[in-house]
Amino acid sequence: MRILFSSLGSHGHTFPLLPLVIAAREVGHDVTFATTAQFASAITRYGVDHVPGGMDMLEAFELANAGPSARRSPDFKPERVSRVFGSILPRRCAADLAPVIVDRKPDLVVHELANPGAGLAAKVAGVPAVCHSFGRMWRPTGPPEVLRAHLAEVAADLGVDLPDGDLMPLGNPYLDICPPSVQDPEFPVSPTVVVPLRPVPFSEPGELPPWVPEHRKPLVYLTMGTAFGNIGVLRTTIAGLAALDVRVLVSAGPSVAAEAIGDTPDNVVVRQWLPQADILPHTDLVVHHGGAGTTMGTFATGVPHLVLPQGADQFSNADVVTAAGLGDQVLAADLTAEVVTAKARRLLTDEAVAAAVEAMAAEVAAMPSPVDVARGLSRYA
Repeated sequence: MRILFSSLGSHGHTFPLLPLVIAAREVGHDVTFATTAQFASAITRYGVDHVPGGMDMLEAFELANAGPSARRSPDFKPERVSRVFGSILPRRCAADLAPVIVDRKPDLVVHELANPGAGLAAKVAGVPAVCHSFGRMWRPTGPPEVLRAHLAEVAADLGVDLPDGDLMPLGNPYLDICPPSVQDPEFPVSPTVVVPLRPVPFSEPGELPPWVPEHRKPLVYLTMGTAFGNIGVLRTTIAGLAALDVRVLVSAGPSVAAEAIGDTPDNVVVRQWLPQADILPHTDLVVHHGGAGTTMGTFATGVPHLVLPQGADQFSNADVVTAAGLGDQVLAADLTAEVVTAKARRLLTDEAVAAAVEAMAAEVAAMPSPVDVARGLSRYA
């Protein structure tokens, strides 16, 4: 079967799809992935064809005057975010994918949740589609009626109709990588079919420091992800973690220069980039921003979280982690080295948290694997 996958051009929206993409190819499907050019090498290394499609998310936010600097303005209007996800991005993706669908003739399109443009392109071509989540059920910031108006305009221009209910899945079967116990209680609303899919941590291959597998001391992994790096948050958090009798491994990420962090204590190692999927099985505590990929990956690994949310869906992910007893959170207004030290110390020793994260890992392990789901994709074509 020929399958066309498509996601928005960001790590947090592309990487969650790749375990299923790789599995689909392994079970014999002819797989193509359409997303922005920066992810070509990550995709093609697994023998999957990449075609460029969509636009850079930062460019889309700037077009809507909804970038990070605009969001800090007191007169910022959340409706601008709805324009990004309801108009700018889907309109571009639908236009880019139309000729790809004609050329590749897929039997099925798999569109990432925040990328309804690919789903609309499939509707125009009369190709069946399914929606792939990247975390918990997600809706863009802003009034839902504004999002509907934007998407309805795009759909009308393409000559197709929108379904009732939640818009982003477009009424398609929904591949849900969120463990049921931490899913949004209002989900599902409109999807007619929900297909559980085990969240599998993914990162591009890389080398770990040789002392990581030795695990002579508890290992704390610190990351602020790929889009919300903040050097002040990293420095404060490093100071708090360094006060513990642990090893601390820090991934600075693409938005912070590792050398800009400056000198660190002997028990802290900072790298520009690290293969997160390879690190997680060796960790005793993950300190992170609350991005969907890191949150889901940590769920699968079964270690506690200390979440430092910065924006987007990170605040709701932090709330879920805390409510489920899987960890704790620190908001920006409360962030000090002393707070980080105290919370991290508790999470490394709390037996109730250890039991909760172990139960979460078991829940994730019981979900259908990417190979299981890949073998059944033909039923939706």
